[in-house]
Amino acid sequence: MTSLPGDPFLAAARGEHASHTPVWFMRQAGRSLPEYRKIRGEGSILEAIKQPELAAEFTLQPVRRHNVDAAVLYSDIVVPPHAVGFGIDVAPGTGPVASQPLRTRDDFARLRPLERSDVSYVVDTVKILANELKVPLLAFAGAPFTVASYLIEGRPSKTYQNTKYMMHADTQLWNDVMERLVQHSVEFISAQLSAGAEAFQVFDSWAGSLSRSDYDTFVKPHTTSVFAQLAERHPEVKGIHFGIGCDHLLESMNSVGNAVIGLDWRTKIADARTRLGAQTVVQGNLDPALVLAGTDIALKGAAEVLKDNGGHAGHIFNLGHGVQPDTNPDVLTAVVDFVHTETSK
Repeated sequence: MTSLPGDPFLAAARGEHASHTPVWFMRQAGRSLPEYRKIRGEGSILEAIKQPELAAEFTLQPVRRHNVDAAVLYSDIVVPPHAVGFGIDVAPGTGPVASQPLRTRDDFARLRPLERSDVSYVVDTVKILANELKVPLLAFAGAPFTVASYLIEGRPSKTYQNTKYMMHADTQLWNDVMERLVQHSVEFISAQLSAGAEAFQVFDSWAGSLSRSDYDTFVKPHTTSVFAQLAERHPEVKGIHFGIGCDHLLESMNSVGNAVIGLDWRTKIADARTRLGAQTVVQGNLDPALVLAGTDIALKGAAEVLKDNGGHAGHIFNLGHGVQPDTNPDVLTAVVDFVHTETSK
């Protein structure tokens, strides 16, 4: 689709006043919805993603149920390395797992550049959605650091010890890996945008594990390259930059490009704008745990987020991280209705 001028999500992303504050949820496509579980079937999410009709249906389900203002593609941040044959899958209950992690120059040879034909099934899914959606579709990709951490560690990590070792002990290999993953991120998002997506989010979910010095030295130049290349290819498209536990990195993350800043629940919106500038466009940031606590508590939390934003035009309402699998969908629907009602006054 091509959204109408004044679309609430796209307007807010540009920092413009809209008819109401737009809402979408990270991980809204799948997991918490009974209609998703009914038809999901067995096997890896990466296999479901390869079925365009199914992936499109999963993307549409939360839009139908919750009346959110944007759809987010049913996909995963490790689709590009999986598509080029690196050897990574998503294990249920664990997350991305690589049986042969990327630790050496020989391992790096398995991470070839991404070609658009490698992800033709994703392009097909986006084309289906572009014809069916009446709200903007968000493309997304993992940021180079977060994807690298899965490839290097071989599974989710709490310490990122192998990743940090490569940064400092084999900086040339580190930079080569990051440059390759920049290419993956740019090509993957660009493919989605060219097929009909209207905005994008770059997930640097685990950047908060880094000191600001390490982030600025080893990560920021590469993430900056992602946003710069996408701005050159798609100059009218707005991007969102999101990480968890990144309060100490806000200024650095804000400087990588002209992007909406995604906040987790630890950073107040007003504080972020004090630090980054009064006109900063932000996304967030209801604590997902409050949604698990039931409708009354979730709506109280949503009211606090709206109060924190102070009526600023540049606000996209979201959770401070993804929807948890055991979330009651009715609570999410109630949050959407509440935000729409309160901000339409």
